[in-house]
Amino acid sequence: MSADAAAAVLDAAALDALHAICDLAPPPVLDDLTTARARSVLADVDLLVTGWGCPPLDAAALAAAPRLRAVVRTAGSVRGHVTEACRERGIEVSSAAAANAVPVAEYTLGMILFTGKQVRERAREFRDRRTHGDWPRTPVRSGSYGRTVGIVSASLVGRRVIELLRPHDFEVLLHDPCIDATEAAELGVEALGLAELFARCDTVSLHTPLLPATRGLIGRTRLDSMPAGAVLINTSRGAGADQTALTEAVLAGRIRAVVDITEPEVLPVEHPLWDCEHVLLTLHLVGSAPGGRSPCRLPRHAYRLGHRTRAGRGLGAARTARAGPLGPLPRHGPRSPGPRAPPAPGGPGCRAPREGRRARVCTSVSPR
Repeated sequence: MSADAAAAVLDAAALDALHAICDLAPPPVLDDLTTARARSVLADVDLLVTGWGCPPLDAAALAAAPRLRAVVRTAGSVRGHVTEACRERGIEVSSAAAANAVPVAEYTLGMILFTGKQVRERAREFRDRRTHGDWPRTPVRSGSYGRTVGIVSASLVGRRVIELLRPHDFEVLLHDPCIDATEAAELGVEALGLAELFARCDTVSLHTPLLPATRGLIGRTRLDSMPAGAVLINTSRGAGADQTALTEAVLAGRIRAVVDITEPEVLPVEHPLWDCEHVLLTLHLVGSAPGGRSPCRLPRHAYRLGHRTRAGRGLGAARTARAGPLGPLPRHGPRSPGPRAPPAPGGPGCRAPREGRRARVCTSVSPR
């Protein structure tokens, strides 16, 4: 991973916890797997902890790591660095996508409530007026009660948002071509086609992965069909929505938008979205952004799965970090795992390190 990502995610407490259960490769950060030093480190590594900025784990990198059994990613998607060579080799891969989904879903809920109450608009009016004015007369569409919220994609984040919306008085609709009416009912939502969802919803929240089929999924037709004053929330990928059409819609004041990432990620300085009062524009704020508190979830994922690898159990059912609350990292070794069924003989990831040898882990980070 990059040096900045490593410093943000793997702090001193995380490194101490990992060191208690394994031998950490020496610093500095491995951000290039083609160097002589990288090949020397990889030669004895059992588990690789990766993060933002990790180079691709291609056939050449894997050839330099004959002992490598597992890759634990302290971030979401593994598409950028896990290659077909990893699958062919049978290397187990885990992602902290579910852990990272927690702050994204929490932010989404906050924005649904915030925009539903029209906080920015009412605050701007009060600042300009600076008197009581006619404050009891809130707009008809202001507030949460009875609003219709649409979720596009029952992804990890999308499902978490649905769960967080349950205590509130919303009607929740879902579009996901992989979810039928029965599963939607189990989630407590109504499944609809994309066109009907956009036409009915006061707020639409986009949670699709960026795939060829989802690039530009939300186009001009869908945006034009939204009710006046409706809100589009995009916490997934900027390219999931037609940015030109979205820009025109918010500049006209017909809809509002909350966008955490655009295409490109940093717009040209003269782009009209920067100064548009109907859009809230941020950059990778919603997830486990470096420097905040949310990244503290991610090294716990690496610790927990590193412990499994050391015990010879493999990643097993824990290939994705759980989304629930996690306790603090232990400072003096792992908690007692309690009774567990032994792994199937010969199963993937079940080969324990040689007797007397702790698992060798490359964290790509310099201890502080």
